[in-house]
Amino acid sequence: MRDTIKNLIASIVPFDGLEQSNITDSIHWISSGVEIFRIKGPDIPPKHLVVYFVLIDEKVKKFLLIDHIKAKLWLPPGGHVEKDEDPDETVKREIQEELGVEAQFIVNNPFFITVTETVNIDAGHTDVSLWYILRGNSTKQVDYDKKEINGYKWFLFEEILKLNNYGFDPQMRRFTKKLLLFLL
Repeated sequence: MRDTIKNLIASIVPFDGLEQSNITDSIHWISSGVEIFRIKGPDIPPKHLVVYFVLIDEKVKKFLLIDHIKAKLWLPPGGHVEKDEDPDETVKREIQEELGVEAQFIVNNPFFITVTETVNIDAGHTDVSLWYILRGNSTKQVDYDKKEINGYKWFLFEEILKLNNYGFDPQMRRFTKKLLLFLL
């Protein structure tokens, strides 16, 4: 599975130097042989693999973010990659658990990667996040997991670009810029 994950990461076309650095560092991290899957929550090991999936309504140029209870931020939905689980399967499992919908991949591989220190309730560990982009429909209600999510909102792409990162994943604006270039 490590080789599969390294290949997925290597397939990401970097948006900028930071993303290239995250790709290179993540491949080295996986190759080192350390545990990359969370085996005990919230922070064992202190650096582990997660997925984000961003539901995109391309017609109206919006994407869905959730008000995450523990992070106290607006984030894409997602979750931890289980031991020896293919991250694509994590996306399919987590979208069912968190939003009750089927995954419709726009791109089959991860689109973006970030390495981020967590904040608020589960602060202090590092998430290596593979960001996937999925088709969504902003006119349909979502039945979200109320144990993990306070609510959700469809944000206009341009709205995110105008905001500072406060209250969002710190890489949300970079993701949005890369997404806009991809969709052009």
